[in-house]
Amino acid sequence: MPTLVLIRHGQSAWNLENRFTGWWDVDLTEQGEEEARLAGELLGARGHDFDLCFTSFQTRAIKTLNIALEAMGRLWLPVEKHWRLNERHYGGLTGLNKAEMIAKAGEEQVHIWRRSFDVPPPLIEPGSPFDLANDRRYAGVDVPRTESLKDTIARVLPYWEQNIAPALKSGERVLISAHGNSLRALVKHLSGIKDEEIASLEIPTGQPIVYELDDQLNALDRYYLKDR
Repeated sequence: MPTLVLIRHGQSAWNLENRFTGWWDVDLTEQGEEEARLAGELLGARGHDFDLCFTSFQTRAIKTLNIALEAMGRLWLPVEKHWRLNERHYGGLTGLNKAEMIAKAGEEQVHIWRRSFDVPPPLIEPGSPFDLANDRRYAGVDVPRTESLKDTIARVLPYWEQNIAPALKSGERVLISAHGNSLRALVKHLSGIKDEEIASLEIPTGQPIVYELDDQLNALDRYYLKDR
């Protein structure tokens, strides 16, 4: 029976500062590093082991994975990184403080940008300090200028189907370290959550989510490891 574990990265510097982060690359805080270490220790203590790991191109997810694997004594496991597992792109909101944006644009508008399924934030301006179009890691990638959750799901699922699902079906135990919205995309797909409900699903930092799947990757159970 395939087992899949998802971890949202530990607290990042911009999580702490209440800023829209998206594709911008920020590091973990000390608390975020501790969350990652505790996640790895919990996985090891509960007898979880893995054959293959996946993560995004973003430091906070990569470091969360590495710290967790080190705590498990599994730093040698193969890891596949891909931009399709990146966080949702917050467009022109990138770098802005959420509370300040509420004061400027209104709580209702900011809520729509953050929590609607298919309404993206404003486009990021070309040449903005947070424009990643010329970032080396995205060479050959059509870097989005903004994304809704619907857009994020549309780029995550092809990677799931082409890379992650085949590994699970072949019997490999898989660990994914990613982001709130790229993980929402996977949870929506696996658990059949409706469009209007998925945006309100909260995924806390550093808490392993365990999926027990049948051979066709239908979800038999989904739970936070700390609760079992």
